[in-house]
Amino acid sequence: MIELVYQTLEKIGFSHPLHPAMTHIPMGMIIGGFLFAVASVVMKKDDLAIAAHYCYTLALIFVLPTLMLGYMDWQYKFDGEWNGLILTKIILAVMLTIMLGITFFYGKNKQVDIKQKLILYVICFAIALGIGFIGGELQYG
Repeated sequence: MIELVYQTLEKIGFSHPLHPAMTHIPMGMIIGGFLFAVASVVMKKDDLAIAAHYCYTLALIFVLPTLMLGYMDWQYKFDGEWNGLILTKIILAVMLTIMLGITFFYGKNKQVDIKQKLILYVICFAIALGIGFIGGELQYG
């Protein structure tokens, strides 16, 4: 099935991996949400905290398709070969998905101060940086 997807795309001239294109959505939302949260604390603007929550909500929505495409690329481009970097990336991806879920549900509570939510945003941001670094190592060595 996976091979059929890639072969079909190659027939229309698209031979790139699918995962990197999708990765920019959750990663961009995590970075943007983190920056909105920091700006909210510094500038004492509640609207920026709401924007941060929406960014992390969008990251949560897009993290699952991103994981699926990562799995597909790994199977097709790397023949599903295990190594330490792949294992680490998978563990971090699962951790990020769990943390985004916790952040989403915790973030919905309007009684919680943005400074408390910022701790979760920092954790998600750090995990996302780790995933990005490992992805670069896998792709570019």
